[in-house]
Amino acid sequence: MRAARERIRLVEGHSFRVLRWTRSLREVECLVSPGAFLPIQSEGTHWHYHPEMELTLFTSGEGTRFVGDNIESFRSGDLVLLGEKLPHYWHTQGASSGLSVQWHFPESHPFWAFPENAPLAALFKKAGRGLQLEARVAREVSGLMVALSSCTGTQQLGGLLNLLGRISQMTEAQARFLSVRSFALSPESQHQQAIASAVRYLVANYREEVRLESVLQLTGMSKPTFARQFKQHSGRTFSEFINGLRLQAACLDLAQSTRSILDISLACGFSQISFFNRLFRRSMQCSPSEYRARAHPPASREG
Repeated sequence: MRAARERIRLVEGHSFRVLRWTRSLREVECLVSPGAFLPIQSEGTHWHYHPEMELTLFTSGEGTRFVGDNIESFRSGDLVLLGEKLPHYWHTQGASSGLSVQWHFPESHPFWAFPENAPLAALFKKAGRGLQLEARVAREVSGLMVALSSCTGTQQLGGLLNLLGRISQMTEAQARFLSVRSFALSPESQHQQAIASAVRYLVANYREEVRLESVLQLTGMSKPTFARQFKQHSGRTFSEFINGLRLQAACLDLAQSTRSILDISLACGFSQISFFNRLFRRSMQCSPSEYRARAHPPASREG
């Protein structure tokens, strides 16, 4: 969907930037010197994109992560690599903390003059769909990210190269794609703010009955224009997006509560249990009861 473009400004003397937040993505700080951070304006709580690549780690918190056409839940320890212009957004539940590293090394950048960096081109291309790093690699890379905050100059640049080198050594089994397709969003259009408003509305109200007419009124778009813009930039139809949100909420409830499947389906916005069961099985390749059993195997229940 048409996302807001975030304009990233580097600190003088830096070729990339390191960010952190300790309570909320609304209160992000940028590293200016070892151990010293200054507050900046951030778009992390909105659907947005930027030319820079990004590596983002959540050290605490949970919620729903949106990357390209992917919608799924996340929790502490989640580490993702995002390519250029890949739209993304984290909807957190309560407080959170984390680190993020952002850089932009296009083909003309001196970064590529070093032949040792050539293997990174393949990694950067894969990141166009978003990559989630598996837990063991994520823990190792997280330590390298933390180290960037305590150094400066050549040592800090070396830390970034070391970090990127470690990620490039991952096997296919150690990372998975998030988005079905790559995104290369064009500059802002007349529909940008309208679609962004629609996304915020859907995320806030998906547990209730959401009528397309209400969204059209909010955006000021005609039905054909809205459908075309939404599908073109999200890879999903309006109904697919809503159902994706509801399914992720249902998965969390199934794993974290003992409520009945009927109660969960209704609480997540599904008006018919039969439709919920069909959609769940098609999307998750199992029934809701099977999903719950996998989340709570007998061994863990006995413990």
